[in-house]
Amino acid sequence: MKIVFIGSGNLATRLSLEMQQKGMEIIQVYSHTENHAERLAKQLACSWTAIPNEIRSDADLYIFSLKDTALEEVISQIKPNNGLWVHTAGSMPMDVFKGYAVHYGVMYPLQTFSRKRLVNFQVIPFFVEANTSESESQLIQIATKLSGDVRLLSSEKRKSLHLAAVFACNFTNHIYTLAAKVLQKQDIPMEVLLPLIDETAAKVHVMSPKQAQTGPAVRYDKNVIQKHLSMLEDSDLKNIYQLISQSIHKEHNHE
Repeated sequence: MKIVFIGSGNLATRLSLEMQQKGMEIIQVYSHTENHAERLAKQLACSWTAIPNEIRSDADLYIFSLKDTALEEVISQIKPNNGLWVHTAGSMPMDVFKGYAVHYGVMYPLQTFSRKRLVNFQVIPFFVEANTSESESQLIQIATKLSGDVRLLSSEKRKSLHLAAVFACNFTNHIYTLAAKVLQKQDIPMEVLLPLIDETAAKVHVMSPKQAQTGPAVRYDKNVIQKHLSMLEDSDLKNIYQLISQSIHKEHNHE
C-alpha cells in the first residue's frame, strides 16, 4: 500500500513514522510550508512537495492531517484519483470529501501528539468511518495494524468525542500551566506537583472522575475558597477558580 501524507504537524509526524515502522510505504509528504514538508520527508526517506497540484496521484491512501480551517481548501486543490482519502480530525465531518473523492473516510486517533515524543499506538483508540463498506473494511484493517482498540463512530458522535477530549486534555493541561505560574511566583518548582498529577490521573482508571474528586469545592468550603481568591491578583484566574469551584460543587450537590 502506497501512502501520501498531507500535513506534517505533530499527528502527521507520529502517525506516519508509526505506519512506516509497521511496514506501510509512505511515498510523499505535502505541507504548505516547505521546510516542514522536507523535515518529515527526510525522516521517512520519501519525496515531498509544498504545491497541492504536485501531490502524487498513484497512492492507495491519502491521509489529510491538517488544521480544520485548511482542510477543505487543500482538498479542493488536489487532482482527483482512485485512492482512499481520509482525514484525522475530530471535529470535521466525513462528507468534507464529498464531490472530490470516490472513496473517503476518517481515521481519528484519540491522543495528544508531539513531534519528538514517542507514544504507544497499541493502546490508542482509533475511530473510523467511511462512505462505503469496502472503504470501511480497508480502514479497519489499516487501523488494526496500529492499535488494539479500533471502533466505528459516526461524524456526529465524533464531534462530541472531540469536545470531551478538549476538556480532558487541552483544558486540563492549561490548568497545569496556571498552577505552574502560581508556584513560579514563590520559586517553587513545578515538579513537586507531579506525584499529585499522576495520582489524580491514575484514580480515574479505577473509579469515575466524580468519585475521584476531592478538595474544598466539593463541600464548598468558603473559608478556604475565599483565602485562595484573595491570593489571586489576576482577574482571569479569579474567574476560572470561581467558575470551576462552583461547577464542582453543583455537580456533587446533585447527589
